[in-house]
Amino acid sequence: MGTKSRLRRTISKWANPDEADARDLRKTFTSEGVVCIGDAPNREPVRLRGSLRTVTLRPRGGVPALEAELYDGTGTVTIIWLGRRRIAGIGPGRAIEVSGRVGDQGGTRILYNPRYELL
Repeated sequence: MGTKSRLRRTISKWANPDEADARDLRKTFTSEGVVCIGDAPNREPVRLRGSLRTVTLRPRGGVPALEAELYDGTGTVTIIWLGRRRIAGIGPGRAIEVSGRVGDQGGTRILYNPRYELL
């Protein structure tokens, strides 16, 4: 019976690799004082850790803006640095810790001009 349940767990990891990846990310990025993105309250100071999925340049109102999507296994938040075309070390796949206040704009969670630390 123990073999059957082990086999089921292994097969379920293969069947849903995104869930296994999310679980691994949650373990990697949990730390004291760091909030999960999925649990981060709006308009409160927070520290978040995760991996950057995408990094793009999207001008906003004629001003250059570097936009990145941060993911930690519990949710995503869009990070926007206004007035920046690029930041050394910021790229897809990079682990980062950010701090600031999360807002909600049209159903998208956004963090403007956060302090950041490359991990």
